[in-house]
Amino acid sequence: MRFLPVSLTTMLVELADLDETLALFASLKADPLEGIEDMVPAARTLMIRLRPEKLTLEKLAGEIATRDLSMRAAPSDKLVEIPVCYDGEDLADVAGLTGLSIEDVIRRHTHSEFTVAFCGFAPGFGYLTGGDPALQVPRRPSPRTRIPAGSVALAGAFSGVYPQASPGGWQIIGTTPQKMWDLSRDPPALLQPGYRVHFFDLKKKAVSTTKTTTKTLVAHPPVVASDSLELKVRAAPIPALFQDFGRFGKTGQGVSSSGALDQGALKAANRVVGNPAGMPCLEITLGGFSFEVSGRTVMALSGALCPISIRDAADRTISAETYQPISLEPGDVVTLGHAPKGMRSYLAVRGGFVVRPILGSASTDTLAIVGPDPVAAGAVLAINSDSSALTSVSLHEAPAFDHPAADETITLDVIMGPRSDWFTEAGIAALSGQLWQVTPQSNRVGIRLSGDVPLERKDKAELPSEGTATGAIQVPHSGQPVLFLADHPLTGGYPVIGTVAEYHLDLAGQIPVDAKIRFRPVTTFADIQPAKARDR
Repeated sequence: MRFLPVSLTTMLVELADLDETLALFASLKADPLEGIEDMVPAARTLMIRLRPEKLTLEKLAGEIATRDLSMRAAPSDKLVEIPVCYDGEDLADVAGLTGLSIEDVIRRHTHSEFTVAFCGFAPGFGYLTGGDPALQVPRRPSPRTRIPAGSVALAGAFSGVYPQASPGGWQIIGTTPQKMWDLSRDPPALLQPGYRVHFFDLKKKAVSTTKTTTKTLVAHPPVVASDSLELKVRAAPIPALFQDFGRFGKTGQGVSSSGALDQGALKAANRVVGNPAGMPCLEITLGGFSFEVSGRTVMALSGALCPISIRDAADRTISAETYQPISLEPGDVVTLGHAPKGMRSYLAVRGGFVVRPILGSASTDTLAIVGPDPVAAGAVLAINSDSSALTSVSLHEAPAFDHPAADETITLDVIMGPRSDWFTEAGIAALSGQLWQVTPQSNRVGIRLSGDVPLERKDKAELPSEGTATGAIQVPHSGQPVLFLADHPLTGGYPVIGTVAEYHLDLAGQIPVDAKIRFRPVTTFADIQPAKARDR
């Protein structure tokens, strides 16, 4: 058992195999430790995030080291049957890799009973174990840029079904019409950790409806009275997104937290108008957003410092300041200019927007496609008129840092690990020894970087999928890293050389395209040493 640092509040526990991982996960679920905030099980690791005011990484490691990992979870009584049309692009290749005929590959796959070990990669993607060992094949040498939803695939000891169209490197052997992820279900993920799964061949058996114990969710959008307060969007060059603190506790369904990229700015915007700090705001990228209000309200804009102009019903135009309460009257049209620095601004209105949470949060996850729809021109948003939870407006808010411009270099502190030891000394030196340019392919999922010297690995070994944290600097085979932001996948199969310190994540979320990043390691990579019993 190894305890590997991920960040100042997160560790990766590396175990001998999947059975030990699931045993530790089950032990911590049955007998939890105060201070553990979230856990992400994977093939041979358990990623654990804690609350530092309750627990330290060393004490957590000491507690885990004493756990009995011999117990195994009892099989679930839940069986999910999945119909498959075995017509996958890689079916012949799988037959060649295994030395079996195509018919034998299908027979062995349909005669296996699988168990959902854990979920990750994408919402509803279950990693299925227990298949025929003869079907264990490596990932494709070159991943596809797009795999259709419903693709049934193999990789190593796992089988799985892609819940939505996405890139991927697994070997595709067939397709299913069964929806793996459906927000009209409760829970949306068809496969849950522990469920048993059986695939059957559509050519030999008619489709039967999978019996589930889930209930159907019926959407009840808020009723907006004709005289209620509304905000009508007139322009949105880049659709705005509802964001709050994010959704937590959904890792069992393969859902990461998402949430505002600049959490400090979100809180500040809400404080300016007297809202609770975590109320949903509109995250606006690169300005240009314009809207009209139907009645009297108070707004605030934080984050990237967009110029604000307001045209009233009499066609008079005035300017307003960010980080200040702005009183609006019926018919006022607010237009945001382009921010000279930073990337994202946060729009709050007093009382908050009327928006229906999805899986406990109003955040829009752009990778998982979970949350409210993006807000484009023509959208009409209702504003909550309930003032019972409101406080006085704040007049003393200010940006927490100087927002970066496209021609500037931004320094980000890095916690080394959890896979720093997968890289050569030259690779480690190259992380901090050069400037990394932010490329136009960057988004809320991650900042894609380009450097003159790729990060060199010791070998080309394949990393079993493991949990990833916001701020992780993941390094694909190209050696050009990706800095994961809030919409990153829950698990990943490339090594993470280091993770941006939590206190610099808001700054990372404001870095524009063409800016340069300098990574500054503030720790030296080393395993976390468990605290001894007397130290606890």
